[in-house]
Amino acid sequence: MEAKSNGALWGTTLFDGRAAQKGYALNKMCYSFNDGANREAFRRDEEAYFRKFGLNDAQRDAVRRRDVLAMIDAGGNIYYLAKLAGIYGLNVQDVGAQQTGVSVNEFRARLLAAGG
Repeated sequence: MEAKSNGALWGTTLFDGRAAQKGYALNKMCYSFNDGANREAFRRDEEAYFRKFGLNDAQRDAVRRRDVLAMIDAGGNIYYLAKLAGIYGLNVQDVGAQQTGVSVNEFRARLLAAGG
Protein backbone atom coordinates (compact mmCIF):
# COMPACT_ATOMS: atom_id res chain seq x y z
CA MET A 1 0.00 0.00 0.00
CA GLU A 2 1.12 3.50 -0.76
CA ALA A 3 0.74 4.97 2.74
CA LYS A 4 2.18 8.41 3.19
CA SER A 5 2.07 11.30 5.56
CA ASN A 6 -0.62 13.58 4.21
CA GLY A 7 -1.05 15.98 7.08
CA ALA A 8 -3.59 13.62 8.61
CA LEU A 9 -2.90 10.31 10.31
CA TRP A 10 0.35 8.60 9.30
CA GLY A 11 -0.31 5.49 7.27
CA THR A 12 -3.61 6.63 5.81
CA THR A 13 -3.96 6.61 2.06
CA LEU A 14 -4.93 9.98 0.68
CA PHE A 15 -7.99 9.89 -1.56
CA ASP A 16 -7.35 12.73 -3.98
CA GLY A 17 -7.95 13.36 -7.68
CA ARG A 18 -5.25 10.90 -8.66
CA ALA A 19 -6.74 8.15 -6.49
CA ALA A 20 -10.20 8.97 -7.83
CA GLN A 21 -8.99 8.49 -11.40
CA LYS A 22 -7.13 5.32 -10.46
CA GLY A 23 -10.18 3.86 -8.73
CA TYR A 24 -12.91 5.12 -11.05
CA ALA A 25 -13.96 1.68 -12.34
CA LEU A 26 -13.92 0.09 -8.87
CA ASN A 27 -15.88 2.94 -7.30
CA LYS A 28 -18.37 3.01 -10.17
CA MET A 29 -18.91 -0.73 -9.74
CA CYS A 30 -19.45 -0.33 -6.00
CA TYR A 31 -21.86 2.56 -6.56
CA SER A 32 -23.93 0.28 -8.78
CA PHE A 33 -24.68 -1.83 -5.70
CA ASN A 34 -27.28 0.73 -4.65
CA ASP A 35 -29.56 -1.37 -6.86
CA GLY A 36 -30.51 -4.79 -5.52
CA ALA A 37 -30.53 -6.32 -9.01
CA ASN A 38 -26.90 -5.28 -9.45
CA ARG A 39 -25.92 -6.82 -6.10
CA GLU A 40 -27.53 -10.07 -7.25
CA ALA A 41 -25.79 -9.94 -10.64
CA PHE A 42 -22.46 -9.50 -8.84
CA ARG A 43 -23.17 -12.46 -6.54
CA ARG A 44 -24.03 -14.65 -9.55
CA ASP A 45 -20.89 -13.87 -11.55
CA GLU A 46 -18.22 -11.61 -10.09
CA GLU A 47 -15.90 -12.02 -13.06
CA ALA A 48 -18.54 -10.88 -15.54
CA TYR A 49 -19.33 -7.94 -13.28
CA PHE A 50 -15.63 -6.98 -13.15
CA ARG A 51 -15.54 -6.99 -16.96
CA LYS A 52 -18.72 -4.92 -17.20
CA PHE A 53 -17.05 -2.12 -15.23
CA GLY A 54 -13.52 -2.55 -16.61
CA LEU A 55 -11.69 -3.28 -13.35
CA ASN A 56 -7.95 -3.64 -13.71
CA ASP A 57 -6.00 -6.65 -12.43
CA ALA A 58 -5.13 -5.09 -9.06
CA GLN A 59 -8.75 -4.15 -8.43
CA ARG A 60 -10.03 -7.58 -9.44
CA ASP A 61 -7.47 -9.32 -7.24
CA ALA A 62 -8.26 -7.11 -4.24
CA VAL A 63 -11.99 -7.75 -4.56
CA ARG A 64 -11.47 -11.50 -5.02
CA ARG A 65 -9.41 -11.57 -1.81
CA ARG A 66 -11.91 -9.30 0.01
CA ASP A 67 -8.91 -7.16 0.94
CA VAL A 68 -10.17 -3.69 1.79
CA LEU A 69 -6.68 -2.20 2.16
CA ALA A 70 -5.72 -3.44 -1.30
CA MET A 71 -8.96 -2.01 -2.69
CA ILE A 72 -8.12 1.37 -1.15
CA ASP A 73 -4.63 1.15 -2.60
CA ALA A 74 -6.23 0.39 -5.98
CA GLY A 75 -8.14 3.68 -5.75
CA GLY A 76 -11.20 2.56 -3.86
CA ASN A 77 -13.08 5.08 -1.77
CA ILE A 78 -14.17 3.65 1.58
CA TYR A 79 -17.70 5.07 1.20
CA TYR A 80 -18.21 3.14 -2.04
CA LEU A 81 -16.36 0.08 -0.75
CA ALA A 82 -18.82 -0.10 2.15
CA LYS A 83 -21.49 -1.03 -0.40
CA LEU A 84 -19.36 -3.96 -1.53
CA ALA A 85 -18.60 -4.97 2.05
CA GLY A 86 -22.33 -5.17 2.72
CA ILE A 87 -22.72 -7.79 0.00
CA TYR A 88 -20.32 -10.00 1.94
CA GLY A 89 -22.09 -9.36 5.24
CA LEU A 90 -19.26 -7.22 6.54
CA ASN A 91 -20.02 -4.22 8.72
CA VAL A 92 -18.07 -1.06 9.51
CA GLN A 93 -16.24 -2.77 12.38
CA ASP A 94 -15.09 -5.59 10.10
CA VAL A 95 -13.72 -3.04 7.64
CA GLY A 96 -12.17 -0.94 10.43
CA ALA A 97 -10.39 -4.00 11.77
CA GLN A 98 -8.90 -4.69 8.33
CA GLN A 99 -7.83 -1.06 7.98
CA THR A 100 -6.08 -1.04 11.34
CA GLY A 101 -4.60 -4.52 11.10
CA VAL A 102 -6.27 -5.96 14.20
CA SER A 103 -8.95 -8.56 14.84
CA VAL A 104 -12.59 -7.48 14.88
CA ASN A 105 -12.77 -8.14 18.62
CA GLU A 106 -9.69 -6.01 19.25
CA PHE A 107 -11.10 -3.25 17.06
CA ARG A 108 -14.37 -3.33 19.04
CA ALA A 109 -12.45 -3.21 22.31
CA ARG A 110 -10.54 -0.16 21.06
CA LEU A 111 -13.81 1.54 20.14
CA LEU A 112 -15.28 0.83 23.56
CA ALA A 113 -12.12 2.04 25.30
CA ALA A 114 -12.30 5.26 23.28
CA GLY A 115 -15.93 5.76 24.24
CA GLY A 116 -17.33 4.75 20.82
